[in-house]
Amino acid sequence: MSLVDLIMPKLGESIMEATILRWHKQPGDKVAMDETILDIATDKVDSEVPSTAEGVIEAILYKENDVVPIGTVIAKIKVGAVSATSTPTSAPVAAVVPSSAPVKTEEIPFQPSVQNNSNHASTGAARFYSPLVLNIAQSEGISMTELETVAGTGQDGRVSKKDILAYVNNKKNNPSIAQPVVASQPAPTPTVTTSTPTTNTVASAPISYSGNVEIIEMDRMRKLIAKHMVDSKKTSPHVTSFAECDVTNLVLWREKIKKEFEKREGEKITFTPLFIEAIVKNLKKYPLLSSSVDGDNIVVKKDLNIGMATALPTGNLIVPVIKNADQLNLVGLTKQVNGLANAARNNKLKPDDTMGGTFTLTNVGTFGSIMGTPIINQPQVAIMAVGAIKKRPMVIETEQGDTIGIRHMMYISLSYDHRIIDGAMGSTFLNAVSKELENFDSNRSI
Repeated sequence: MSLVDLIMPKLGESIMEATILRWHKQPGDKVAMDETILDIATDKVDSEVPSTAEGVIEAILYKENDVVPIGTVIAKIKVGAVSATSTPTSAPVAAVVPSSAPVKTEEIPFQPSVQNNSNHASTGAARFYSPLVLNIAQSEGISMTELETVAGTGQDGRVSKKDILAYVNNKKNNPSIAQPVVASQPAPTPTVTTSTPTTNTVASAPISYSGNVEIIEMDRMRKLIAKHMVDSKKTSPHVTSFAECDVTNLVLWREKIKKEFEKREGEKITFTPLFIEAIVKNLKKYPLLSSSVDGDNIVVKKDLNIGMATALPTGNLIVPVIKNADQLNLVGLTKQVNGLANAARNNKLKPDDTMGGTFTLTNVGTFGSIMGTPIINQPQVAIMAVGAIKKRPMVIETEQGDTIGIRHMMYISLSYDHRIIDGAMGSTFLNAVSKELENFDSNRSI
C-alpha cells in the first residue's frame, strides 16, 4: 500500500496558480482512475481535476477557495488494498503537511513534489529566483544586490512571492530600514496567500465612502482578470498603433453569401473568421508578432494559435484559442469561431481550449466602440482590436478623378510589447492587415 500525490495541474503557459472551487471527494472516499476529484478555476477557465490513481482519498491538503500554485500537492491517494471501511485519521495529514514545509507557498514553475531539505540552504550556491519574484523586484526598483538580502522561507531558502511582498511592504512602511523584517518560520498552515501588499495594509483600516454608494465585491473571475491585466501592464511596455481601413468589399461580399453559406454549412458566418484569416496571412510575413519573451531570448511561435476575446453573460471576458488557424480554410475558421464562442457562453470550455495562444484578436466594435487600446494577453507580445464598422462619406480615387462615396469604414488597432516590437514593425504589420481587408476579393466563391 502506498500514497500517490495529486498535483495541481498546469492549465496554460502563463497560469501559475488556480483556485479550488469544490471538492467532490473527502478523506475516506473511494476514487477510480480519471474520476473527478475537485473543480478548479483560473483567470481563463474553470476545469475538473481527475484522479491519477485508483484508491482511497487519504488526505486533502487545501480547502475550498484556497489559491494554490501550479505543481503543488493538493491531496494524497492511498493505493493498493482498497477497503470500504477505510477511514481517514488526522495523523497522515500532519505527517504529509508539516508546518515547516514552505515549498507549498513558493510560486515557481511546475516541479514534481519534493521533500524540503534544509541542509541545502547553506551550500553557498547561487540563489534561485522565480520569474515572478524578479518581476516584482524590478517593478519596485529592488536591485539584485538588495534582493540577496531578503530572507527566504521557500525551499532551500528561496525567496517566495510572500517574502518579496513582505519586504516591499516593510520598506514602504519603514523607509529608514534597509533590511527586511521577515519571520524565520513559514506560515503554520499550507493555505496560500495571494493578496497584494495593499490588501494587507488596509485590512485593519476600513475605508468609508461618502454620498449614496453601492459596494459590489468582485466575483472570483473578475479578481483574476484584474490581476492578469495589472501584471501584463507591469510586464510589457505597451505601445498602440491605429489604422483606418475601407472594408466595403468585405461587408458586401458577406451580405451577399451569408444565407447560402448558412444553408450549405449549417453555420452563420460573422466577420471574426474573416479578420482572423487576414491576421494569419500577415503573421507568416511578420513572425515576430507571434512570439514571447523569455529573459533575453525571443521565442518565435511557429504554430499560429489565435485567441479571440469573448464576452460572457456575466460581463467577464475569456479568450478561447483557435489552434493552427493558418491551416484552416474559411469554413473551418467559421466553425471553430462559432463552436468556441458558444462553449464559452455556456461555460463548456475545456482547459485546452484556452491554452497555447500566440496572438489575440478582440472585437471592441461588438458593443459599439469605434476603436480601442487593448491590453496584451501575456505571454504574447501583441493583440489586435477591431472597431465598429460605420458608413462614412469618403474620397475615392479613380482614373477619372476623385469622387465622394459612401463606404464601410473601420478602425483597427494593435497593442504590442515595445521590448521587442518597435513602432516600425508594429505599424507595418497593422497596415498590412488593413490592406488585406481592403483588397478583399468581392467575387470570391465560398
